[in-house]
Amino acid sequence: MTTDPWGRVDDDGTVYVRTSEGERVVGSWQAGAPEEALAFFRRKYDALVTEVDLLENRLRTTDLSASQALSSVEKLRTAVREAHAVGDLDALARRLDVLTERAEERKVEQKHAQEAARNEARDIKERIVAEAERVAAETTHWKTGGERMRQLIDEWKAAPRADRPTEQALWKRMSAARNAFSKRRKAYFAGLDQQREQIRSDKEQIVAEAEALADSTDWGPTAGRYRDLMQQWKAAGRADRASEDKLWARFKTAQDRFFQARNAVFAERDAELQVNAEAKEKILEEARQELSTISDPREARARLRAFQEAWEEAGPLPRDSRDRLEGAFRKIEEGVRKAEEKEWDRINPEARARAEATISQLRDSIGDLEAKLEKARAGGNERKIREVEDALTARRSWLAEAEKTLEEMS
Repeated sequence: MTTDPWGRVDDDGTVYVRTSEGERVVGSWQAGAPEEALAFFRRKYDALVTEVDLLENRLRTTDLSASQALSSVEKLRTAVREAHAVGDLDALARRLDVLTERAEERKVEQKHAQEAARNEARDIKERIVAEAERVAAETTHWKTGGERMRQLIDEWKAAPRADRPTEQALWKRMSAARNAFSKRRKAYFAGLDQQREQIRSDKEQIVAEAEALADSTDWGPTAGRYRDLMQQWKAAGRADRASEDKLWARFKTAQDRFFQARNAVFAERDAELQVNAEAKEKILEEARQELSTISDPREARARLRAFQEAWEEAGPLPRDSRDRLEGAFRKIEEGVRKAEEKEWDRINPEARARAEATISQLRDSIGDLEAKLEKARAGGNERKIREVEDALTARRSWLAEAEKTLEEMS
């Protein structure tokens, strides 16, 4: 009989392995020496050791899942328990026990990691859903809102998954937000279409009136009415683009036809009125020269009336020179009016009386201040002397101005 620390070969060729539970038969050997039998069954043991080594290394160096690790341990445990091999099978069983403990620890760790990942996924999708609900409820920028809603759907798909009940509840809210946004957008554009149709109808009426006025020769009122129609056009808002462009082309064509006809008539009229402009240029020059030499305002007023009569008799002016010539004549009239007002101020009895009263009050005030100055000098009060001298200087200046004004009135 050939023996080994972990097994033996009986005389009849039966091979045994020794374990803590006793001996058990692992095979028989009839074709060679007993040492060859033990070597053969030791190689089978070495193969088991290699598998255990590999599993230990995978559990230590890779992210092998706990469930896969436990499954592999159980398969190896069965293989060791039923192994047809010679070696320290108890040691392999103990190593598998250690691997089982490590796998169980990993199972707990992975469970915690999965829970944390689900919580993170829930938080991410809660944020996505909350923003989708805000977009659905608040946004009125439909293009931007639609793009953002699509981005949120993509973010949802790319986000990690939470637990199934949470995932279903959040998706239900997400889907409801998307549908609510679509309904609001459809309702808005439906209302916008209705509004644009009303605007189109209003502008049709504006254009119809503009076209009816295009051949009018009532120049002033019609031009004013076109201005009113333009204001109505701007205030009406915008119809759909195609209708807007067509209606505006019709409106502008009618308006241009009227104003081109009016301009042609006015141009012809202005040519006829050019002789009036030349006459008024002459009147203007004569009025400037003559009135500048008259010092008596009453005489200037009388002469101005003659120029005014001549101005009216000369007739209307062309548009291109009307403002300039009328403005220049108004300046001459304003000059005469101011000269009359100045003369009235000079001879006004009430103004003279006020000037004389002012002079009398100033002279009395100066007399009082001179007496105070003498008293302050006698008392040697320098501060009082300076105050009174400053007051006297001011009063004497005012008196000089008042006397000058009274002299001009005389």
